[in-house]
Amino acid sequence: MKLATLDDGTRDGQLAVVSRDLKTAHVADGIAPSLRAALDDWAFIAPQLDALYRQLNEGKARRPFDFDPARCMAPLPRASGRVCAAAYLHHHELECRALGRELPAAWREAPQLAWAASDGFLGPRQELVLAREEWGIDFGAELAVVSGDLAQGATPDQANGQIRLLLLANDVTLQNLVADERAAGLGLLHAKPATAFAPVAVTPDELGEAWRGGKAALPLRVVWNGNPVGTLEAGEDMAFNFPQLLAALAGSRKVAAGTVVGAGVVANRATRRHTPGYASIATQRWQETIDGGEAVTQYLRFGDTVRI
Repeated sequence: MKLATLDDGTRDGQLAVVSRDLKTAHVADGIAPSLRAALDDWAFIAPQLDALYRQLNEGKARRPFDFDPARCMAPLPRASGRVCAAAYLHHHELECRALGRELPAAWREAPQLAWAASDGFLGPRQELVLAREEWGIDFGAELAVVSGDLAQGATPDQANGQIRLLLLANDVTLQNLVADERAAGLGLLHAKPATAFAPVAVTPDELGEAWRGGKAALPLRVVWNGNPVGTLEAGEDMAFNFPQLLAALAGSRKVAAGTVVGAGVVANRATRRHTPGYASIATQRWQETIDGGEAVTQYLRFGDTVRI
């Protein structure tokens, strides 16, 4: 299935089913008022949404309309919780090398997770409003999953069965605020403003054979002000897959339905055949520091656009 949330002036919006070709949609008001509500009763609601999805794709739905991403909020405007992971270690290896240190061994042995804000998500066409360019505004292209309920101590296999949806996100970071917040010792808060999401959430089966091993084996493309800056492979260089990330989160706690877990900024190592570019400006700046002693690429300016 492909699901979206239409902006109807409420906090959680109106759940809609979107056709496979992304051309039409149909409100799901007779099934569930919002995606948040659907996730709370997924076993009962999902089959009904799937039936509407099939009708929409077959041209048999009663009230279809043209799908417009500009009308969309984030697919899940408010999550039960949100966790940021560091699955693409190359991104963090570059940061450590640029700072003259090595990536801690623990990062290679087990998933590293951090809590993040789970409210105020932005839709695909909403503006990110910030007070100062000097904060170092950076995009961060990543994939995320929405989980169902998970018991404490769930295994990766059990977690895999509870992956409800996949999301595409722009995890914005204010890079010039990061160092001071890390030095304070309580993690990032002001350096992590609102995250934006693509208009449609998809069930893993929508990816077909590209969903394998708990990863999305698909290209991730990033365009900044109309200029392509990254063509990366989301299924490569991912040290921990999504079931492993969810199982790590459930190690000492229950995981509530509607929890969003992001895999972190996608980063690939360059090869002789392919230079992947970057999914965040920081990745590029760290590489420039390693190669030439200083970062050259500037962070986002007011009015810039990013397409992921």
